[in-house]
Amino acid sequence: MSPQRPESDWIVPPVPFSGRIELVEYDTAWPRRYDAVAARIRSALGDTAIVLEHAGSTSVPGLAAKPVIDVVLGVPDATDEAAYVPALEAAGFEFAIREPEWFEHRLFRDREPRVNLHTFSADCEEIGRMVAFRDWLRTHAEDRELYEGEKRRLAEQTWNTVQDYADAKTEVVREIVGRALPADSTDVHGTEAGNARP
Repeated sequence: MSPQRPESDWIVPPVPFSGRIELVEYDTAWPRRYDAVAARIRSALGDTAIVLEHAGSTSVPGLAAKPVIDVVLGVPDATDEAAYVPALEAAGFEFAIREPEWFEHRLFRDREPRVNLHTFSADCEEIGRMVAFRDWLRTHAEDRELYEGEKRRLAEQTWNTVQDYADAKTEVVREIVGRALPADSTDVHGTEAGNARP
């Protein structure tokens, strides 16, 4: 399991966590909710939003998921926070986490609907992995069922943090990403020096 993130990573405290993961059946409203969130982001950022994708389990029809819309945003330079953070905050997104050690990832949140907005530099390879994983699950029912089965098994357990639950899925995610990406692609979550997630 991952250690707790360094205090310096958190901009605001994490959302209180009960220890149990809430999985719900796929909701056909999720794509529409993503579209509404994406429109807010594009209105706020304009051309600064170079990449904008619906990711995570709510982006895969038929897959049970936590009822949180995961959005991947690619900006020209994630370290240039002045270019996008104020605009996103003005649009109602809460700047939650700064992770310079993991592809300079920045996480924003919203609560209605529940959103995790993952922000990277647009040329970050992690974006490609996240999108490839989504696209593979959309078109390969056996791996979608494999992934959902593992999610349900893990959701029956009690976790210290949501990240611990996510980390516990790494093996099955790595297996599926290995089929979705070319053999010479970097492993899931970036295992090259300096980019391994804590």
